[in-house]
Formats: sequence, structure tokens, C-alpha cells
Amino acid sequence: MGGVLQVEPVWVEAFTGLRMDRFAKLVKVVKERGGNGPGRGRPCCLPLPDRVLLVAVYYRTNLTMRQLAPLFSVSPATVCRVIQRLRPLLALERTLRPTADTERLWIVDGTLVPVPDRKVGASSRNYRFSANVQVIIDADTRLAIAAARPAPGNRADAHVWRESHLPALTSGTTVIADGAYLGTGLIVPHRKRAGRPLLRGQEEDNAEHRRVRARVEHTFARMKNWKILRDCRQRGDGLHHAVQAVTAMHNLAMTR
Repeated sequence: MGGVLQVEPVWVEAFTGLRMDRFAKLVKVVKERGGNGPGRGRPCCLPLPDRVLLVAVYYRTNLTMRQLAPLFSVSPATVCRVIQRLRPLLALERTLRPTADTERLWIVDGTLVPVPDRKVGASSRNYRFSANVQVIIDADTRLAIAAARPAPGNRADAHVWRESHLPALTSGTTVIADGAYLGTGLIVPHRKRAGRPLLRGQEEDNAEHRRVRARVEHTFARMKNWKILRDCRQRGDGLHHAVQAVTAMHNLAMTR
């Protein structure tokens, strides 16, 4: 007997947030990256589309493996193996740098993701063990450009930025950020100083800066519809793979 969830539009759209054509594209990417190739041990009892659906549902709902198993008529151990095998293959594709004659505006910000692994997270301002995840988005399209490897949540955004691969990726591109990135070379708001109020033009600049930078906050809100980013129980590289997969699925969902 087959599982409860099937690769059909009604189930795919309800449990992954992706339209059927976008989900088919995701399956194609995973297949091209070797997701259907030979692995260790006996062959999986699920076809590739069902396995991709399983991982997407896991990231979208954050159900436990024991809860996911009966939905696909497999054992919890099989669910674990499928997730471990496919999660690196759902990663966000590397974005090409914009050409020199094209005006592009990118926005960077960090968000805290609760994670139990104390080698990945740290006690942070949300009073939980969390990791700092930095993401760059395109201001016009709201698509994710890149996501850095998670860092302990008690580290400052500017420190995480400098230690990531993102500065090299954004070389020659206009990038704006909030005041936490002061001294990084990014465009940040004007700061008020004691006894020196901001000029009218600076206040207007800050208002426009806030209006544009709010787009990255909206993107984080959409990405956290994949509930794995609200409380990631994965250890080791699990959060890193989850962030990369969620950014990829977010881009698919936003693409018209």
C-alpha cells in the first residue's frame, strides 16, 4: 500500500508551498546532481520524486521522522537515510555576479535559528541556543542570492559577515545593511551622536534606507514558512543544508 502523501498537485502544494511545475524543477535539479544514482546498501523503496517530497515536507513542516514515516509508508530509519542522502542536493545554486554595466542593489541581514547542537549554536539574545544565519537578497526580485554557513548566535553580525564568503561574492556590488554592519564597507544608516542630531537630509536617507531594507525582513518571514528555520533539530551540517535548501525552495516559490 502506498503512503498517504503522493506526488500530486494537491499534496505537493499543500505540504511544500511549491506549485507542481516548480516541484518538478526541484526534482530535476536533484536528479542532475546525482540524487538517483547508486548509494550504499540496498536501493531505496521510494522513487526519487517521493524522496524529494519527503525532504521538502520535512523542511516545510518540521515533523519528526517518526511522524513522517507513516505518511510515506516507510520506517523512521528510511526517512532519516533519505534526508541525510538528499539534503545536500537541494542547495541553493551559486549566483553569478552581476555584470559591470548593470545596476543591482543587494541587501544583507542575519536571523537567529534555534538549534540544539552546541557546536553550531550559542546562547543568544533570543534566550535560546541559536545560530546566526546571514542571507543576501536582491532588492528588486526578493530572491535569495547567497546564504553563509551558520555561525554561533552570540557573534555580532559584522563579525559573522567578515568571516563568511559573502564579502568576496559582493565585491563591486552595492549592498545595504543595518547599523550592526558598521565598519564593514556596506551602506548603513547614518548614526546619531551625542549632541549632534542628524541633518534633515540624513533623516530622509535613513527613512529610505529602512524602507528598502525591510524587504530582507519580509524575505526572512517567507523563508520561515519552512518551519525547519524556526527550530532546527539537525546537528552538524544539518542546519547549513537546511538553510541552503530553504533558500532554493524560496526562490522557486517566488519565481513566476
